[in-house]
Amino acid sequence: MGNGRRLGLGRLKVLLLVMATLAAVAIQSVVSEEERVHRNAYVSMMYMGTPRDYEFYVATRVMLRSLSRLHVDADLVVIASLDVPIRWVQALEKEDGVKVMRVENLHNPYQTERNYDRFKLTMNKLYAWSLVKYDRVVMLDSDNLFLQKTDELFQCGQFCAVFINPCIFHTGLFVLQPSMEVFKHMMHELEVGRENPDGADQGFLVSYFPDLLDRPLFHPQPNGTKLDGTYRLPLGYQMDASYYYLKLRWSIPCGPNSVITFPSVPWLKPWYWWSWPVLPLGLQWHEQRRQTLGYSAEVPMVLILSAMYLAVMALTRLARPNLSKFCYRKPDKSLSLQTGFKMAVMWSIVAAYTIPFFVIPRTVHPLVGWTLYLFGSSALASVAINSFQLAPLAVLTPGLEIAGVLFVMACPWYSDGVVRALAVSAYAFCCSPILWASVAKVMASLQVSLEREFSLPRVGESQQPSGFSKLY
Repeated sequence: MGNGRRLGLGRLKVLLLVMATLAAVAIQSVVSEEERVHRNAYVSMMYMGTPRDYEFYVATRVMLRSLSRLHVDADLVVIASLDVPIRWVQALEKEDGVKVMRVENLHNPYQTERNYDRFKLTMNKLYAWSLVKYDRVVMLDSDNLFLQKTDELFQCGQFCAVFINPCIFHTGLFVLQPSMEVFKHMMHELEVGRENPDGADQGFLVSYFPDLLDRPLFHPQPNGTKLDGTYRLPLGYQMDASYYYLKLRWSIPCGPNSVITFPSVPWLKPWYWWSWPVLPLGLQWHEQRRQTLGYSAEVPMVLILSAMYLAVMALTRLARPNLSKFCYRKPDKSLSLQTGFKMAVMWSIVAAYTIPFFVIPRTVHPLVGWTLYLFGSSALASVAINSFQLAPLAVLTPGLEIAGVLFVMACPWYSDGVVRALAVSAYAFCCSPILWASVAKVMASLQVSLEREFSLPRVGESQQPSGFSKLY
């Protein structure tokens, strides 16, 4: 009996010992995992003061979420100025798992030179050198589209960047080793007004690292050893989207094809719905957004606009007789009034094709954006059609031609970008006479309506006999 009890206690001790060992191993693995994750960071920045603040906020979230989906071995950090809305900061922290570093805006001494005001807050990027808790930092602009994991960049040296321009490196993505000494020296160089070719962070860093062009090309080490010094990064880490549009495919032999960048004019960034199919890669960016952030923020506005356009079409159709009487209520045959009336009609048609473009949420999916635009244009054009009794096909011709050019640009069977450009040019050449004919048709239809209305009496009036005045 005693031996059985001792045997049971012995087994219990062994079991407890095994469980404690397993728990210790699990805790150690978690701790080591945490330490490994926090050694490096992907960093972006946000600041306020531009007409495109919300769009860049959305772009930043999509980029960081795409990195998270790639299971990168690093922290995700955003350097946010103090005026960034707190709800944006909370969304980044709670929904995206991002670490947000709040900072004061760095003064840009170059903002008053040669109209550099739009770059006045880009110097906040220099705060990346103050993140000394990390061994390496990959600094990113929001317009990067990651195709695959790029954690090998953390092996690079003290500063590494890609030369998109043959002689000037691009700061949309670069690697750095944080250092308070370097950060303080950069602040000093800002104060003394170091030479800056473009007035932005890129010009300052090009001046700060003038010999990067002569440095060797970065090649990741098989054993993961971190390098010292400065290096040029292969072009595959910053594939300029303009390289794609010539061949409509990637042909970058230098390094892995890992990251696409869009250093185009601000209004053609890929997150704007109108950027596709003008720029074919825009749809790829939106596909990444669909898989990460989604479009829930834009759905209410899309539904409201759709309902409003349906109501406009229904009401104008039902009220057509009264609308036409209201528009032709003054039968004045003066040439100036008729000319002004025609101009008002033409401007109403122009407004029908302009207003929907500006009320659609800018960051909605392109397929939804263009569909809503064409639907809205048709709805507003119906107001002019029913009010002024115009030929419907002639008024809707611009919308049909816009739909046609979208189809021509979106066709996937072009061999290269030159053929695509020629196809779009040929389409425009062929459609120009049709558009001109539609304008002429609208003017003729309007003239007929004017003559018909001016030749008829007003409602409630009787037409006097032609000889009435003579007899009187």
